[in-house]
Amino acid sequence: MFQPDLLAGKRILVTGGGTGLGREIAARYLALGAQLHLCGRRKGVLDESAAALVTAHGGTVRTHACDIRDARAVDAMVQAIWDDGGPLTGLVNNAAGNFISRTEDLSPRGFDAIAGIVLHGTFYVTQAVGKRWIAGGHKGSVVSILVTWVWTGSPFVVPSAMSKAGVHVMTQSLAVEWARHGIRLNAIAPGPFPTEGMGARLNPGETVEARGAAKNPMGRIGRMAELANLATFLMADGCEWLTGQTIALDGAAHLVTHGNFYDLAAWGDEDWARARAAIRAQDEKDKANRS
Repeated sequence: MFQPDLLAGKRILVTGGGTGLGREIAARYLALGAQLHLCGRRKGVLDESAAALVTAHGGTVRTHACDIRDARAVDAMVQAIWDDGGPLTGLVNNAAGNFISRTEDLSPRGFDAIAGIVLHGTFYVTQAVGKRWIAGGHKGSVVSILVTWVWTGSPFVVPSAMSKAGVHVMTQSLAVEWARHGIRLNAIAPGPFPTEGMGARLNPGETVEARGAAKNPMGRIGRMAELANLATFLMADGCEWLTGQTIALDGAAHLVTHGNFYDLAAWGDEDWARARAAIRAQDEKDKANRS
């Protein structure tokens, strides 16, 4: 679909780039000639992913262990990237967190864990990169990974829905404010794609394939290549008038079901108890991998 050197000369930071959707997008960018920077909280995971990506595609991948909830750490990371080879040309805001819960059961800590990454962290990275682009007179492109709930809301994932909606509005707002600097901001709102985190925290006891396909007009879930193709289009040169847009990539599901979690209203206490246990188990697994 794309010329092999489409992204040659691009320097792109992908947050949450060591796993899931971020890694898939990073792989496509690397294969098309971009120099990559991946950030995340787990340095070991990032380094393993970087080594695998370079083995598969060649090129250059740098890794940065950074908790994007920490604004100072974010600014230091972005400055280190600038000092090591010059300004970025692109940013993918992919880092996120989410889990299903009845809102009355949420703790402040649980809410803050999601909002800290998705809303605060995305803003911190976008601002740190954007202000350097503006100061240096550089053009740039930002692609944020959102959800279709930014248009409809969604029960049982309220912290994520609120935070992602904030990033959607940030995309629209900064597209206008930064347009005169040649900085574009767009977003993708994917439907269900198969990742470990999504399966464990949003579909405990049920496969992403089964849940997503049953509710989708096309009868299937997303394919990673489709997401990577759209992310490439939004990052590449040639369509500089496209900015301020959030594009749904979900087989039209949000037009029928809103792509949200309303069906969980039928769950009882035992269902929620099983879901909490599955989510806790995944959290413990992730903590073990970080240690």
